[in-house]
Amino acid sequence: MTDTENARVVQSASRIPEGNVPEGSRWYAAYTCARHEKRVAQQLEERQVEIFLPLYRSIRRWKDRRKELQLALFPGYVFVRLDLKDRFRVLQLPGVVSFVSFGGIPAPLREGEIETLRQGVANPMRIEPHPYLKVGRRVRVEGGPFTGTEGILVRRRERCRVVVSIDLLMRSVAVEVDEADLGAGR
Repeated sequence: MTDTENARVVQSASRIPEGNVPEGSRWYAAYTCARHEKRVAQQLEERQVEIFLPLYRSIRRWKDRRKELQLALFPGYVFVRLDLKDRFRVLQLPGVVSFVSFGGIPAPLREGEIETLRQGVANPMRIEPHPYLKVGRRVRVEGGPFTGTEGILVRRRERCRVVVSIDLLMRSVAVEVDEADLGAGR
């Protein structure tokens, strides 16, 4: 996939103007085969399914060269917005394994989690995957695009990072923020 296609995939979570979101549609996490996220997202777009595939830039080094790659922020997952009765449109695609489910029923994501991720990816701040953390100091972001988001505070190389977790997926992302933008969490 070219850089132009990558940029299109990131922005393919086209915002549907408020009021035009089909009633009953919610965000779900579709689990994909390893490294098939971009292809699945492209196929879903072709089927006119609203998707969100957050990507991040990573520089990989080999002995003879360096290359900047666009990788999935949540490896193995593509977020889709649909009515649950339309889930078979997604499950029929090659590369899609299943939906994240509990008790055999696909579990919807909280709208606020997806919106926070959308805002974070749309801004020029550094965002990258981070191991899911279960314990640690909870903080609340009080300024910037992640305002109102709670996460776990992590200090790394004298910079302040907040780890925002998507509990349903047991995955997290680390976001750099100013210390002045943080307050105590619940």
